[in-house]
Amino acid sequence: MRGRTIKLSASRRLVGDLMRFSIGVPRVTVQRQMNIRPLLDARDGPDSRPSWTVLFLKGYALLSQEIPELRRAYIKLPWPQLYEYPASVASIAHEREHDGERIVLLSTIKGPEQRSITELETLIRSARSLPVLEIKEFRRSLELARAPAPVRWLLMWLGLNIGRKRARYFGTFQLSVYSGLGAESLNPLSPLTTLFNYGPIGEDGSVTVRIHYDHRVMDGANVARALERFERILNGEVTDEVKSLVQRGAATIMTSVGPSK
Repeated sequence: MRGRTIKLSASRRLVGDLMRFSIGVPRVTVQRQMNIRPLLDARDGPDSRPSWTVLFLKGYALLSQEIPELRRAYIKLPWPQLYEYPASVASIAHEREHDGERIVLLSTIKGPEQRSITELETLIRSARSLPVLEIKEFRRSLELARAPAPVRWLLMWLGLNIGRKRARYFGTFQLSVYSGLGAESLNPLSPLTTLFNYGPIGEDGSVTVRIHYDHRVMDGANVARALERFERILNGEVTDEVKSLVQRGAATIMTSVGPSK
C-alpha cells in the first residue's frame, strides 16, 4: 500500500529531541497506593476548587524542599557529578493547540514551594489558556525546534549538563498527568531527575502515585520513604492550605452579603 509522508512539525522534533536525551537516563519507578481522603474532603466545596495538578504540584514542591536528593541532578560538565539546587523548579507538561495540531509543551515555575495554591493555579491556567506564542517558554522551545538538528542537540546537551543552566531551562522535576482522561502513564520518559504522576482519584480518596527517578542520583528506598512523606504532606500541609482558602472564601461571601436583618 502506498501511504503518504508527513513532515515533522517543530513540536514533533522537540519531543523527539527530549526523548533522545531521556532514553539514556537509567530510570526506575516506585509507586505507592495512597489515600488522600482528607484532601478530597477539604477540596469538595461549592466554590471554585483548585485543580488536582496544582495540589499535587504544591505537595511535591514541599516534599522536595525537605529531601535534597529531589533537588539534585546528574551532570557531565566539567566531569560527572551531582549538582544540588537550593530550590525547586517545576516543569509541567501541557497539551495545547498550535498550527492545527495538538502538541505538548513544557512550562516552568520557579520556587513552587514558596508560592500559594492560588498563585500556582493562576500560573498554570495562564499556560493552558494564553496564546501559545505569548508564553516565553513555549515560543523559545518552538524556535529551538526549527534549528538544524546538530545545533539543537548541542544546545540541549549543554543545557542539561551545565548545572546553573539546567534548572533554568529544564527544571528540577517534571509533572505530567492525564488522569483527568481516565488514564495514566506507566513508563514516561524525562531527562530530569524525577518525574511524578498519579492516576484517577477514587471517590474514597484512593490514588496511585508514582515517582520515576534517575538511579544515578538516588535509590529506591529513598523514593519509597519520600512517597510515604508525600502522602502525609498532601493530607497535612496542602489540606490545611485548602481549608484556609475555603474559609477565606466563605468570609468574603459573608462580608459582601452583609449582616442579615
